[in-house]
Amino acid sequence: MPRWSKIALKIFAGLVALVLIVFTALGLYVNANKKALLETITKQLNKNLNGSLTIGNMEPTFFKGFPGVSISLKNVVMKDSLWKQHQHTLLDAKDFDVSVNTMALLTGTIEIKKIGISNATIYLYTDSNGYSNTAIFRKKDKKKKPENEEDSSDARLKKFNLSKVNFVVDNQKGHKLFQFDVDELKGDMDYSFSGWEAKLKLKTLARSLAFNTRRGSFIKDKLLEGPFKINYNEDSGIIDVAPNQLNIGKDPFLIGAKFDTSKENTEFTINIKAPGILWKDAAALLAPNISAKLNMFDLKVPIDVTCTLAGNMGPGGDPEINVTALVKDNVLTTPGAVVDSCNFKGVFTNNYEKGKGFTDANSAIKLYQFKGSYSEMPFSIDTMFIHNLDKPIATGVFKSKFEISKLNKAIGEETLKFTKGVANVRLAYRADIVDFKLSKPIVTGVVDIVNADVSYVPRKLNFTNTAISLNFTSKDLFIKNIRLQSGKSVVLMDGTIRNFLNLYYTAPEKILLNWQITSPELHLGEFFGFLGSRKPARKAKRNTRHSNFSDDMNDLFEKSMVDMHLRVAKVYYNKFVATDATADLFLSESGIGLKNISVKHGGGSLKVDGNISQKGGLNHFSINTTLSNVDIKNFFYSFDNFGLKSLTSKNLKGFLYSKTKIGGSITDQGKLVTNSLRGNIAFDVKRGALLKFDPIRNVGKFAFPFRDLDNITFENLNGRFDIMGPRIKINPMQINSSILNMDVAGIYSMSTGTNIEVDVPLRNPKKDEDITDKKEIQERRMKGIVLHLLATDGEDGKIKIKLVRNHNKGK
Repeated sequence: MPRWSKIALKIFAGLVALVLIVFTALGLYVNANKKALLETITKQLNKNLNGSLTIGNMEPTFFKGFPGVSISLKNVVMKDSLWKQHQHTLLDAKDFDVSVNTMALLTGTIEIKKIGISNATIYLYTDSNGYSNTAIFRKKDKKKKPENEEDSSDARLKKFNLSKVNFVVDNQKGHKLFQFDVDELKGDMDYSFSGWEAKLKLKTLARSLAFNTRRGSFIKDKLLEGPFKINYNEDSGIIDVAPNQLNIGKDPFLIGAKFDTSKENTEFTINIKAPGILWKDAAALLAPNISAKLNMFDLKVPIDVTCTLAGNMGPGGDPEINVTALVKDNVLTTPGAVVDSCNFKGVFTNNYEKGKGFTDANSAIKLYQFKGSYSEMPFSIDTMFIHNLDKPIATGVFKSKFEISKLNKAIGEETLKFTKGVANVRLAYRADIVDFKLSKPIVTGVVDIVNADVSYVPRKLNFTNTAISLNFTSKDLFIKNIRLQSGKSVVLMDGTIRNFLNLYYTAPEKILLNWQITSPELHLGEFFGFLGSRKPARKAKRNTRHSNFSDDMNDLFEKSMVDMHLRVAKVYYNKFVATDATADLFLSESGIGLKNISVKHGGGSLKVDGNISQKGGLNHFSINTTLSNVDIKNFFYSFDNFGLKSLTSKNLKGFLYSKTKIGGSITDQGKLVTNSLRGNIAFDVKRGALLKFDPIRNVGKFAFPFRDLDNITFENLNGRFDIMGPRIKINPMQINSSILNMDVAGIYSMSTGTNIEVDVPLRNPKKDEDITDKKEIQERRMKGIVLHLLATDGEDGKIKIKLVRNHNKGK
C-alpha cells in the first residue's frame, strides 16, 4: 500500500473515531440531562400554543437520527384551551420521534430536523358555533417584533413521517367529515423567506371525504397512493398542491389543489383529471346522492373526465362541482335504451345560476354534439340540456335519418310493422325526467316518412308506398301529405290533432283526430280490418324498455277518436260501384258514426246516415238511406239482393226511390249476417218491370195463360216493407201492371212462415188503357171476378199458391 494511502486511511479512521466519541458523548449528555431537555423541548413546542402539549416520556435513540441526536417521545398529547368543553384531543400519539441538530443542541438551541409520528390520532374538530381546536396554534403577528432572541427562534421542521395515523377533520358547523387511515406519509420541508415547500409521499385509506355529511362521502373506503409537492406562501396564506399522479383505488388520477388559509374559513379548489376511467368506477368515487343517479347509466369503454371541486372548510355546505367528460365510440346504457357508437362532450355543474347555491335544484348537465345509434338508427342531438336534478327537465334538438324498418326492433311488432321506407326526424323537445326516463315530452318539429310499407298488426291492415309528414307544434299535431296505398286503394290525407301531447299522456281516449281525406279509388273491402275486434297481440319476448312506448301507441290508435271527411272519386264494395262519394265518419273506441254519406250509383244517388257499433264480436249497424232515381236492377245486384232468394236483380227493372231505416249485423269481412236485418223500407219504383218472377208466373200460367207473365211492366209501384229478421212484412199495397192488377199484403219469410194474401181481379188492365180519369180507373180495377190467393210454405220448402174463398187482407 502506498504511503499516502496509509496516511489517508489513518486520518479517515481518526475522524470516524472522533465522530463516534462525540456521538457517544452527546448520547451520554442527553441521557444525563433527560429531564432538563424534556422540559426544554416541551417549552419550545408550547411557546406558540393556546393550550397544552404534554410528553409522557423521552428516550434517546442513538442510531435512528445519526449523526444527529434522535429522541423518542412517548404519549404526546396536544389539547387546546377549551378541550374540557368539547373533549376532542387534537393529537394523541403513542410514539413521537424527534431528531434534533447536534451542533445546535451543544449551544442550547433546539432545532428539530425530523418528526416521526406513529400509532396516533390527529383530530381537527370544529363545533357548531365555528370554534376549532386548531385555535391552539397562535397566529404569528408579523408586525410585532420579538422581545428577545429566544422568543424569535421557532422550531422548524425539516422532515416528518406519519405511520399508522388516524387523521380526522370533523367540522360540525359545516357538516364536513374527512377521515383517513394514514398507512404512511413522508415529507421533506424546505424553508424560505416567503414560506415553505414540502415534498410528500402518501399512502392512506380514505374512510370519509364528506363535504356535506347529510349527502355522504366521496371516495369512501378507497386507497390513495402517490406523491405531492406543496408550497405555502406566508404573505398570501395560499397552499398550492402541484398537479401530480395519485392512485385512487385501481385508477390513476392527476390531482392538483389550492387552499387559501388567509380567510376565516379555508377556501379550497381541487382539480382532478382521470384520462381513462370506467363510468361505474368514476360514479363509485362520488357522494351517494350523485352516484345513485349516475349508476342508472353505464358506459362500456373508459372515458376522459376532468373535475373541479371548490368550496370552504366552513359552513358553506356542498362544494361547487364542475365535471367535463369526453366520450368517444362508446356504448351507453340508460334506463330506457342502449345507444351504440356514442360520442359526446358532457358537462356537469351544481352551480348553474350563480348565487343560488350548490344544490341538486341548481344543477345542470349539458351534452354537446351527442351522436349515437339506437337499435341501428343513427341520431344526433346538438345540445342536450338537463336542469334541476330534483325535478329534472331535459331539452334538446333530436335529429335522425334512418330506414324505418329499424323501428321494429325499437318498438316491437305488435302494433306497427314496417318493412321499408325512410324516416327523417328533426324534433326540439322539452320533457320532465322521471327515474331518468323522458316523461311527457313537449316536442316541436317535423317527422317525414317516405316510400314506407307498413302493417297495422292488430287489425291486419297493410299499406304500401306510404308517405307521412308529422308537424309538431307546442300543443298540436299536424299530419300532412299522407299517402296510403292498400291493395288498389290510394288515399291522400291531411290531419290535425289539437292539444295532442297533453292528451296523449293523460287521456288518449279524448284525442280527436280530424282528417281531410281524398282518394281517386277506394275499395272498402280492403279496410274491413277496422270492423273487426282487435286481434290479440302476438306473444313475443322483447325488451321491456320498449313496452311502454308500444302500449302507448296501442292506446293511441285504439282509444282515440277520429273525425273523417272523405271525398272519393270511385268507391268499390264487392259488386257495388259508386262515384263522387262524400262522407263524414266519426270513429271512436265503441264504433263508427256515419253522416252525410252521399254517392252516385246506378244513374241516381244514395245518401246514408247511421252508425256501426262493435259488440260481442260483431258489427251492428243502424242506417237511414235515401235513394233517388237508382237503377233497381244495378242496386239489387250490388248488394247481393239483400239476402232475398226468390226476388233478385234478374227479376227487376226500373228506377228506385226509397227511404229506409234499417239495422243489422255484418261480419269482420263485411258480409251481412243472415236474418239480422231489422227496420222498414218505403219505396217507389218508376217505369219498372218484373221479369220472370216465379211466384207470379206459377199463378199466372193457369189464371192468365194468354198474358205476358215474363215481362210485367208498371209505371209506378210503391209500398212499405217492415223487415223483421228472416221475415218481411208487406204492408197492404196495390200493384197496377201491364197484365194484371193485384192487392198484396202479408209476411214473406226467407226461411219458413210465408203468408201472403193476394187479391187478383181477372179483368185485363189493357181494357182500361183508353180511360184517362184516374178515379174511374181506380173504381174499375177490382170489378169482375176477383181471385183470393194465399201464398204459404210448401212441404218441399218452396212457396205454394192456393185459392181461398175469403180472407182478411193484411192479417
